[in-house]
Amino acid sequence: RDLTDVAPERRGVVLVFQEQRLFPFLTAVDDVAFGLRMRGVGRRERLGRAAAMLERVGLGHRGAHKPAELSGGERQRAAIARALVTRPACVLADEPTGNLDRHTAESVFELMLALNAEIGTSIVIVTHDPVLAARTSQTWRLEEGRLVEVDAS
Repeated sequence: RDLTDVAPERRGVVLVFQEQRLFPFLTAVDDVAFGLRMRGVGRRERLGRAAAMLERVGLGHRGAHKPAELSGGERQRAAIARALVTRPACVLADEPTGNLDRHTAESVFELMLALNAEIGTSIVIVTHDPVLAARTSQTWRLEEGRLVEVDAS
């Protein structure tokens, strides 16, 4: 599809890695805002949107902290916030909730579902978590090198 008719922030695919790849020299809010900066969003707007997304993943109070000052779960939530703040066309996520406790994983997954419903962001999740997989609209399993759709019934 030609993406020239799509809003600039809706272009592209964003990755969420199992190992967070945050910039060690940036605060959480600056790290989350980084993609917006690359898209030409003004400073005030990008920092406001980044702070709001950090709030949505439960990190509003940790925005001034650098990655070394965050727990593993906090770093994962910051990485997810960075991916979602740009409202991309597609998010590819490798075990996005794997480092989170069940309650936090649930809230982050709900956020991903909400973004999918709000703006139609496609979300592809690779997971070993059967509870998470059961809540998706489509589930595929890798069997002997082939993707096989799991029957939803």
